[in-house]
Parts: sequence; C-alpha cells; structure tokens
Amino acid sequence: MKKPVSGNRAIWPGFHGPNQGYVDELYEMFLQDPNSVDADIKEYFEQHSKIQSIASQESNEVIPAGKAAGSPVKIAAALRYADYIRSYGHLSANIYPLQSGSEDPQLEDYEKWGLNEADLTEIPVELICPSAPSSIKNGKDAFQFLKKVYSDTIAYEFEHVNEMAEKEWLRKRVESGELIPDVETERKIGLYERLTEVENFEKYLHRTFVGQKRFSIEGLDSMVPLLDEVIAGAVNNGVETINIGMAHRGRLNVLAHVLGKPYEMIFAEFQHAPNKELVPSEGSIGINFGWTGDVKYHLGLDRKIKSDNTANARLTLANNPSHLEFAGAVVEGFTRAAQDDRIEPGYAKYDPVKAMAILIHGDAAFPGQGIVAETLNLSRLHGYKTGGTIHVIANNTIGFTTESMDSRSTRYASDLAKGYEIPIIHVNADDPEACLMAARLAFEYRKTFGKDFLIDLIGYRRFGHNEMDEPMTTNPELYVLVHKHPTVKKIYGNKLVDQGAMSEETRTEIEQRVSTRLTEAYEKVPKKEKEVTNEPDIPEVVEMGIPQIETGVPIEVLSKINADLLNWPEGFNVFNKLEKILQRRKDAFSADGKIDWGLAETLAFASIIKDGIPVRLTGQDSERGTFAQRNLVLHDSETGEQFSPLHILPDARASFSIHNSPLSEAAVVGFEYGYNVFAPETLVLWEAQYGDFANAAQVLFDQFVAAGRAKWGQKSGLVMLLPHGYEGQGPEHSSGRVERFLTLAAENNWTVANLSSAAQYFHILRRQAAILKQEAVRPLVLMTPKSLLRNTTVAADPHQLAEGSFKPIIEQPGLGGQTEKVERVVLCTGKVSIDIAEKIQPEEHGWLHVLRIEEIYPFPLELLKEMFGRYTNLKEIVWVQEEPKNMGAWTFVEPRINEAAPKGIEASYIGRRRRSSPAEGDPNIHKLEQARIVSDALTRKNGGGNQNGRD
Repeated sequence: MKKPVSGNRAIWPGFHGPNQGYVDELYEMFLQDPNSVDADIKEYFEQHSKIQSIASQESNEVIPAGKAAGSPVKIAAALRYADYIRSYGHLSANIYPLQSGSEDPQLEDYEKWGLNEADLTEIPVELICPSAPSSIKNGKDAFQFLKKVYSDTIAYEFEHVNEMAEKEWLRKRVESGELIPDVETERKIGLYERLTEVENFEKYLHRTFVGQKRFSIEGLDSMVPLLDEVIAGAVNNGVETINIGMAHRGRLNVLAHVLGKPYEMIFAEFQHAPNKELVPSEGSIGINFGWTGDVKYHLGLDRKIKSDNTANARLTLANNPSHLEFAGAVVEGFTRAAQDDRIEPGYAKYDPVKAMAILIHGDAAFPGQGIVAETLNLSRLHGYKTGGTIHVIANNTIGFTTESMDSRSTRYASDLAKGYEIPIIHVNADDPEACLMAARLAFEYRKTFGKDFLIDLIGYRRFGHNEMDEPMTTNPELYVLVHKHPTVKKIYGNKLVDQGAMSEETRTEIEQRVSTRLTEAYEKVPKKEKEVTNEPDIPEVVEMGIPQIETGVPIEVLSKINADLLNWPEGFNVFNKLEKILQRRKDAFSADGKIDWGLAETLAFASIIKDGIPVRLTGQDSERGTFAQRNLVLHDSETGEQFSPLHILPDARASFSIHNSPLSEAAVVGFEYGYNVFAPETLVLWEAQYGDFANAAQVLFDQFVAAGRAKWGQKSGLVMLLPHGYEGQGPEHSSGRVERFLTLAAENNWTVANLSSAAQYFHILRRQAAILKQEAVRPLVLMTPKSLLRNTTVAADPHQLAEGSFKPIIEQPGLGGQTEKVERVVLCTGKVSIDIAEKIQPEEHGWLHVLRIEEIYPFPLELLKEMFGRYTNLKEIVWVQEEPKNMGAWTFVEPRINEAAPKGIEASYIGRRRRSSPAEGDPNIHKLEQARIVSDALTRKNGGGNQNGRD
C-alpha cells in the first residue's frame, strides 16, 4: 500500500514531522481494515477519504483520489498553499499603524503554487479550512478567508506550538470566525468612550502640567480596552485575584482607567500635593505610601472590583522601579501566593483558577533584558507555575531613542516567546475591535490549557521617551509619520460615524462628558503645593526595631518533633548511607547529644509550622542542600518516590513547601519576594547555592527588598540564606558579599546577620516567623555556613534551643571572666569566630576577650558600649575578618565600634589587605593567610601582628 505523499510531503493538514509519519502508518492500517484504528481516527480518515493516496515516492505513480474534485497534485499544492498562509500570513499583515504591510508574492499569487482560479474553486472547503464559517462556499472563498484571517490587522503565530491539541484548538478558534466580534452598537459606542477617556486624560495632563514627565500611553491607547476585556473574562470565569505588572509607559492611564485610581489623586501628585483624603471613602482602593515615596509613574495600586453578577475580585498593579522587567517575576510570585492554600500540612494546595497574572512588557525590554527569559522559564515549573500568564508587549517600535534595528536581532519583539512555545498574536493598536479579539483568545487559551499567551500590541509613541524629549533630533523619519498620523480615537470615531453606528451628536456628548469629569476632578485638588518643612519621618514602629521575643521551645516538644521526623512511612527505602546519617539524630536529645546546623534548621521549621505559620523554601539545591546538610526531601532508593518528613508531622498546622529552583537568581528572588509580599503570614526563604550568586539578583535587592517599604510602604519578611566563608574554594565560592547588603542597610530596613551557632540560627528563624504579622517585620539577610555545618563547636546543646532567644552578641566561652585582666577585645563575626575559638587556650589568653557580632545590622551599639565598660584596663579593640579590608563588614562597623569604644581607644583591623578579587585561588595561600589572621588576633600588640592590613 502506498503512503499518502506528494514529493516528500504528506498531505494530512495539521500534521508535521514525526506526527505526520505516524498518521501515514495509521492510514495504511485504515485502508486495510477501517476498524483497526480508533473510532476518532477512523472518522478523521473517512472525512478526508477524498485524498487517500496521491503518489508513490519511488515511481511518482498517480493514484486516483476517489471522489475528490481536482487532481491529486493540485490538492497537494492547495494544502501546501493553505499551510503557507497559516505559517507566514503574519509577514503581510496590516499590523503596523504607521506603515502598510509588505506584499508577499507567495501569499498573494496562487499561480506560484501551480494553481489557477478554477482549481481553487473546485477544491472542497473542508479540505482547506475544515472550521470555516458556513458562508464560505468553495475553495476560492476558503483561501480568501484564510488570507483575511491570517494577514489582517490581527496576525497569528502558533506554528511553533508543538502540542497538537493546542495547535488544533487555536486553528479552530481562529478559522471558525467565532473570534470576529459581532459588536453591538452600544458596545461600539462604549469602546469609543473608553478611547476618549484614555486620550483626553493624557491631553489634559499635557496641557495642565506642562513639562512634567508622565510617559504617556498615546499611540497604544487600545491597551486599556484590551486589558478591560481580559480582566472581564477572568472575573466572569471565577478568577478572584488579577495581578498586573508593567513599567512606566502608559502606567498612569492604566492606574486611572483599569485600576480606578481617582483622577484627582493623580492630579494631586502632579501638583506635588498628594492628599489621602482624595481616595474614595468606601476603601475599595488601597494606595500605600512609604516615607521616602516614589515618582508617580512607579506607584502601584490595589483595588477590589465587583460587577452585578460576579463575586468580589482583587485587582493589583505592582509597584515598579525603572528596572523595567524585574517586576514581572514579583507579580508571578504575587499570583502563586494567591493560588496556594497554606492552611494544611504538606505542600501548599495549588489552584490556578484563583488568580491570574498579566505582564505588560516594552518592545525593547522584552528581548533585551535577560530577566524576561528567566521569568518565562518559571511558567511550567512545579514550584513556580501560575496557570498561564497573559503577556502584552506594549510595542511602540522604539526604546528610548533606539529603533528596533539597533535593539534586537529578531524580526519581532515577541520572538523570544517562541522558545517557550507560547502562542503569539500581533495586533494593530489602531484597530480596537481586533484588540478585543486578541484579548478574548488570550484568556480562553489560558483558561483551556493553563499556559502563557502573548499579545504583541503594535502601535507607536506620540511623544519622545518622556514629554520633555524632542524625538525629531534622533528619529526624524519616524516622527514625520507620527505627526501626520491621526489618533485611534479619531480613526475609530470616524469609522463608527461612517457606519452609522454613532452620530456626530453622540460623539460630541461623549467628548463633553469626559472633559467635564476631568475638570471636576481637577477642581477638587488643593491649588497650592504642600509646603515641605522637613524630611519625612521613619514610622516609629520601624525605628524601634524588633522587640524582644522569647523563641525557645520546650525540650520535650523538640524531642517529640525529632522522633516524629524519623518516623518514615512503612516500606520507604532511604539510601543506606543517608539513613545512617539521619538516624544519628535520634541521639541528639540524649545526655551528651548535640544538634548540628541542619537539624537545628529542621527543628525550627517543624516548630514554626506547628505554630500554624506556613513555610516556603526554594533554591537551586534546597531540597537536599548544596552541602548535603538538609535532606528535607527523601527519595526512595528503589522506586524514586519522594516524601518530606515535615509533611507527616502529627502536630503540623500549616503547609511546608520546598522546591529546587531553576538556575536563576533574579527571577527566583523576585518571585519569592512577591510571594512573601502577597502572603505576609508565610515564612519565605530563598537560598543561594553560594552566597556570591546573589550578585545576579542585585536589582531585586536594591530596588525591591531593601527599599520597597520606604518607597511604597510594601512590607516584606523575606529571608535570604547566603552561604559565606573563606575555606580555600577560590574567589567565587567564598564571599556572600555582606558588604553590599550593609551598604544598603539604613532606616532599620532589614536585618543582616552572620551567625556562629546552630542555636542562634534556630532562634533567629523563629524570631523572623514571629514578626511576620507585626509592623516590625523586615527582611532577613543571613550569611550561612559551609564547613561549619558539621562543626561540633557550632553544634548546640538541646537546652540552648529550649531556652532563651536570639543574641546580637555572643561572648567567647571561657574568656573575659576576670574583667580587670582584659587588655584586648577582639570583635568578629561568622566563621572566623570559630577559627579563633578553636585556637584559644583560656589559660594563655586571660588578657583577651572575644565578642562575636552575630547581628551586624541593626548594629548592637548600646549593648557593645555596656560590654566595653566592664574592662577597666582595656587598651585595644580589634576587628578581625577573613574578607579583604575593602569587603566584609569592616567599613560598616568601624565608625560604630569607635562610637561605642571608651575614650582614647580606636578600633584597629586584622584581616586580608584590600583586594579587587574576594579570595585567593590557591588553597595553600589561603591557609597561610587564614593562619596569619588568627595568629594576629591572638597575639599581643607587641608581638608584631599585622593589625592594620595592607592597602
């Protein structure tokens, strides 16, 4: 039996590559016995029986095509032509407002495919376009319809989607004509009024607040009704929370018209007279302010919305700094937090219907910023997926002053999305009804398949990058076209008038109504700018710091938790070496028992979820731990089945979610920050594989984690675990760059700690969990250990976990008791504290005391003053660190130590000299330097130590 091929191409529409070959084989079986294939396959072959076999590859023998109209070769050519239209119609589409689409001969000239008009007419519609509307009567009509569908003001790219069910669904929705809106007159007039609101708002700002930046939406006005359509579809289908992320372009308009921020509030911000009394009294809109604040086009908003036939829904526009695309990951974290139910033990229960994300990108930023690819990569990962994000590229074809030829290497700004098999629609922003079609398809696809969808909304930018720029100086040809081009309001209004759908009187009434609303809103704003008399004050609750919190857990409770953690399911086979290691924990609560770092952490997590506080921990190897110290997800050595002991604790009252993350820092940190902001009752921890890997997320630390509360009033209790310590592993695996976090430390914005005890780690985690719902909450930056994870000096006695709380300073055991003998106090933090402790001999070092600064920020100034005051013969205060002098904590702590020091004594330095690279690459040189540092710390001043470091 011959395979149904023409040349080297099979004729089954919609099947390609391996799928095509598979269908060919099924067809051979069908020809021999129609009942040998599944019923739906049989129906498909019966439907297409007119094109059973065309030719033989070997002999080019033509085989009759049954009752098919036209020759088999013509049919094959027609099918190729139809596929070409579907795949490449977008190249000729009318999707650019400022220019007409380029004509593609392959698309327009059917004779190039070996076809004539008679051929097209004879070919059955169902062969070319099975889903065509009933008005399509023959093959010629079908081809004209396909060209219209795929190359009009809306164009489609989804041939890169490999899932056949999705591709066929998309093709059917597009080719059935169901998406083409039959817009009622009332809806058209409503759409026109929306466009009038968008345009008139911008023009009002332009003439009222001359010379002020606003980054207007003009040229992409249709984005507002597009968002309206997506949001309406979501809310009407039960989505309870919609989170939007976008940069500054068009942001004020989206705030005003999509989020409902009152005009008068926006005008007040332009007037430099923001007034919270202008916010509606019903409290449906939440606008937060930090004490330093931010520019108006970075601010977000939180709104409750309700229509007559829907339940309440929450609509959020995330705050966004000028790092354009970084808020996208934060919004994804918001959304997953809204989708997760964390009230029961085990992993949080994920329900994608609860919430949806909309991300609005810039056309230069989408292909230009790597954070976009990192965030797209999260979309189908178990710990990060959000059930499909709707992406909109606000494409004004220019970035700042750079045109697309200089800003990307791809044809379209959207091409990056193809690698993630995201369907793409290009739509002309001058056709608002096409924008509604795009919005409808995007939401329906998300609802049906739970995957991302992208709308490339192509318009232009009416002014320069901001309204004070003159774009003619850098983009003269483009702006000649812009200046001649009518606005979408005018284009659509003229269209409606020409159609008879709207009268000129109605157009005038709408114009007057919108203008009146703007004028009335402006009249509510105080006409005089608020007089600034002093700097904004930090809220007292923030300035006061974290209150003293007792975080101990009774020893009998901890002992029971420990036993429960080792009570694995019957028949579960833990890898034998790991089982031996874990079973040693049974002895942790015996007379001489010790609790190492990993067990202290597990006990902290267990006690936290026992208290009803959910926990979420992610990082590149967090399930096992980078240093094999955690092992909170166990794998059956025979079946590969996984389970976490924290999921079966009898006393747990909240979820514990732990996920290995992708090889990303920026997107994952943004996601976890967003998760914590949206779910503030959850202890969220992000762990770097090595501390210096946090470099790749610096924008998130600078713009969000460190400054979010001061700028936006956005509270966070995110925990960052950054493995840190100099152990001869070279420049890239030594430093967690504590100096960078200390540089950002001010106004009690976060806690920065470097601990030397497993008990301290236990208590600081429990303290962080306890403040999550308090106004005192703040992020926690922890320099965590590597070699110390299993060091017995760091291990804790069980009673240290059962009693007390976190201590900002720890005194070296065995020293300092005879206060009158102490001549030198060594201050240090983290791992070097243990290096020193292991070399101390109390009988020889009575002249010395060592204080470990466990909490570097907020710096324990008053406590340190009190400790210094004990030593009446103190001659020397020394700061010891293993990092180079220009790194580590020295620069930060030096003035604070000197403020605490007795009169006449200034702190000196022991450590590595200033360097451009954090650490030595040669482990032998590392050992020499480390030994020198410890020796200098323990040697009297007249012993010749190098206490000042070298530059």
